[in-house]
Order: sequence, then C-alpha cells, then structure tokens
Amino acid sequence: MSRPRTLQLDGAESLVSLRADVPAPLLAAMREFIEEHPNWDQYRLFQAALAGFLVQNGIRNRGVTRCYLANLFPGHQAFSAPAA
Repeated sequence: MSRPRTLQLDGAESLVSLRADVPAPLLAAMREFIEEHPNWDQYRLFQAALAGFLVQNGIRNRGVTRCYLANLFPGHQAFSAPAA
C-alpha cells in the first residue's frame, strides 16, 4: 500500500487522499447513516469521525478542533474561518 503524499502550501490547508480497508459492518453502518442523513457524505463523515477521535483522545490542535466543529456545524462561519 502506497503512502499518500502531503503537499504543504505555505501554511495553507492541504488535502491528502486516504485509502483504507473498512470492515463490512462499519461500511454498512456508514452507508445507512448517509442514506438517512442526506446532508452528510462519506467525506464529511470520515473527517468528523477522525477529528472527533483525535479531539476526544487528547489532541489539542486548533486546526483539528476547527475541522471537527466545521463538520458538525456546516455553514457556521466561526468554525469554517481559517485559524488565525
């Protein structure tokens, strides 16, 4: 499995694509959630889950917290604005 490459753009946010093997029950639950909540997609769900896990497990990083809150409250300017 190849490692994704990170592109750093002078402090600007960068995106990295991930590929992961997901157990069938987890994938089925994810599909069911997305079908029942049309304002969510697989990308938003994964970002919120990963950021939430990191925040709940002691990562104290403003960018991670902002990502978590932005996915929970889309469109809320306080969370989607770039970190100062």
